[in-house]
Amino acid sequence: MTNSNNDRDERRPFGIRISLIVGIAALIAVALMTAGYLVGEGIRNIRSYERFVTVKGLAERNVTADRAVWPITYVATDDELQLAQDTIEKDTTSVARFLSVHGILEEEVEVQNLSVTDQLAQAYRSGPVDSRFIIQQTLLVRTNNVAAVQTASQDIGALIAEGVVLGGQGYRPGPSYQYTRLNEIKPDMIAAATASARASARQFAADAGSKVGSIRRANQGVFQILSADGAENLPESSQITKTVRAVVTLEYFLEE
Repeated sequence: MTNSNNDRDERRPFGIRISLIVGIAALIAVALMTAGYLVGEGIRNIRSYERFVTVKGLAERNVTADRAVWPITYVATDDELQLAQDTIEKDTTSVARFLSVHGILEEEVEVQNLSVTDQLAQAYRSGPVDSRFIIQQTLLVRTNNVAAVQTASQDIGALIAEGVVLGGQGYRPGPSYQYTRLNEIKPDMIAAATASARASARQFAADAGSKVGSIRRANQGVFQILSADGAENLPESSQITKTVRAVVTLEYFLEE
């Protein structure tokens, strides 16, 4: 009788141990399954995050310059300083009258850069000189009347006919035409460039069997003002008609 009770007592701890082992194993299995699921979801999310396409969008618009800047530089030379000064004053009157005839207002003209050079006073010069004194004067035109400046610049030969000697150090022939309303057209051009980029992304996604998702990253890029003619070696500043170009770079998520 005693031996039977002892056997039951010995079997009970062993059964409890088996149950504990089975329970722990079940918990480990559940944990491994859960971890595997989470890792799988994480990998899938990472792969989903990495699925994106980078595209560029382009928008262009032709614009017309709304401001003109025109430095008119002329020189007078003589062995007598006063005679050179008299010539430069006469030429200044001629240039001012010429601009007024072409519809450029007096307040749109500014006297700049009057300089006098005594060639005999230059230490590095040797030998005789044709004229001792050189006086250089610049009248700077700043106006929104682009058409008037264009017409006047095409009639510049009238000044030469009056004896005005155009040129001098730093002389820049012809006016520069500027477009100053870039900020007014930027929003519309960015929208157009973005639409162009999205169309490219959709085409790429369609070829890859995907769909375009949300924007992952956006770079506005730069705006360029170019010569509308597109000719090489033709400065944009010399052209009244210009092309504004906007380029944006966008990254879109791709969805299955």
